[in-house]
Amino acid sequence: MEELIWYFGMFVVALVVLLKSSDFFVDAAERIGLSFGISPFIIGVTIVAFGTSLPELATGIVSTLSGNSEIVGGTVIGSNITNILLVLGVTVFYAGRIEISRNLMNLDMPILLISAVFLYLTLKDGEFSMFEGILFCIALVVFILSSLNKEDEDDVADRPKFVWKDLFIVIIAGAGVSLGATFVVKAIENISTIGGVPKEIISLTVVALGTSLPEVVVSVAAARKGKQAIAVGNVLGSNIFNTYAVIGISRLFGELKFSQDIISNSIPFMVVVTFIFALVSYSKKISRAEGAMLLILYGFYMYLVTK
Repeated sequence: MEELIWYFGMFVVALVVLLKSSDFFVDAAERIGLSFGISPFIIGVTIVAFGTSLPELATGIVSTLSGNSEIVGGTVIGSNITNILLVLGVTVFYAGRIEISRNLMNLDMPILLISAVFLYLTLKDGEFSMFEGILFCIALVVFILSSLNKEDEDDVADRPKFVWKDLFIVIIAGAGVSLGATFVVKAIENISTIGGVPKEIISLTVVALGTSLPEVVVSVAAARKGKQAIAVGNVLGSNIFNTYAVIGISRLFGELKFSQDIISNSIPFMVVVTFIFALVSYSKKISRAEGAMLLILYGFYMYLVTK
């Protein structure tokens, strides 16, 4: 009982650190991006998305080095599903409606869809080679460069002056986001372990949810400040970073193992959910009703995984 109370206390403290760090991170990252003439959407797709994907990357590298690489697949697949269904669902439901000024179908959404299908195809044989890991890393670089090259000039607001203080805030707040999420995951994972939950279920649900908390709080914080472009870009960019960076870079540190259940069930479900994201974004507006639908699907997903 004392151990359970200790981990619950750790969870509360880490969550507070996570929330405050995310708030600072959004503001500073946006100011830096705007000072270089980068649009809010691209800021969300690149700077913010990478910052909020740091927990998944850290979890992936640590898991691979410690010989628990099966956690990587569950964390990435679970996080991608959670980002679309829970993060986007909560953000839209909170904001009431999200308007998307950028045409996602020109570049960003196709790249996301390709990353999901690419992951499915590379894992059909049950293995993920070093060559495939390098391909994923190259795809990540291509995505970042393509996003910056497709910058929408009319979407760039008045450029504020760059100040080094913002860079310092991004570094400290980014560390706070990563540290907070890490301890939230550790606390939830231990609480779940005490309850006798299997490792694969924990990685698909609890760890995935914990590492997606930065996306949740950053996207809601962005929506609260009227920065819906960052919120949508964050979800889209985070999933691309999760697939290409987390799996690709983790493979450079050792062999990755994926269970047959993840290959046969979880990844196909992730691909379907990604296409649903494309469908609800096609009209360049996402309604509260569609947000509620995403949340219902998330509840259905949790039911299927944990039953």
